[in-house]
Amino acid sequence: MPRVWISVGSNIEREKNIRGGIVALRELFGDLVVSPVYETASVGFDGDPFFNLVVGFYSELPPRVLHGLMREIEARFGRERGGDKFSSRTLDLDVLTYGQIVSDDGGKHLPRDEIMRYAFVLAPLADVAGDERHPELKQSYRELWSEFDGARELRRLDDVDWLVD
Repeated sequence: MPRVWISVGSNIEREKNIRGGIVALRELFGDLVVSPVYETASVGFDGDPFFNLVVGFYSELPPRVLHGLMREIEARFGRERGGDKFSSRTLDLDVLTYGQIVSDDGGKHLPRDEIMRYAFVLAPLADVAGDERHPELKQSYRELWSEFDGARELRRLDDVDWLVD
């Protein structure tokens, strides 16, 4: 069964929405691997800072179904679509990887290019899946993070008691 990695982010009622999103993911997929939480400035627009993390689980559901489930969870937490790509979000859930599969199933390329574009995606992924290899680049996430120029964009949060349900 493939391991799926999901990026999780919010800059509107961050603690409440991320906690709720994790609860919703746990209800659907059971045990989760949850990365540390990072705070980062909004990218591409002037907005409040985001909390970002990565969550992993095993699932045999195809990527197109997973993409749909992520959109449903986002909608439950007030996510509105149709505006600017770069805007504030109550909850943002993106499927990053689906095992070692390279796919466009569901209209989104996996692995997502955000892994290599944004520190707030790669850093938490390297924290929890450091030895796993990027399906296309064939390097471990730990290696990719060590070569990434963007660590100063992040602040890792050590006190996240609010994350525990």
